[in-house]
Amino acid sequence: MIIQSVSDFRYGEVGTSKQDEFEEKSQYFVISEMLKEARREAKMTQEQLAEKVGTKKSYISRLENGKCDIQLSTLYRIFEFGLGKKINLLIS
Repeated sequence: MIIQSVSDFRYGEVGTSKQDEFEEKSQYFVISEMLKEARREAKMTQEQLAEKVGTKKSYISRLENGKCDIQLSTLYRIFEFGLGKKINLLIS
């Protein structure tokens, strides 16, 4: 008897394009939630953060809502320079 996880049933088996897309969106969601939390901890508005890192409030908003991709260099700039947080990257 083979038991599928809810994720496999809903988003396809590991290695399929549907599952890969789900995993990618999940990572964007995690990053967006971390960004929102860090910005709130810093007691900054989206506009203040955008000014500090040289971007627009609308871009910060889209990032926080998972509506756009982010380059690694921009991610570093936002967290390290804008919010004073250290980023550690783990590739496995």
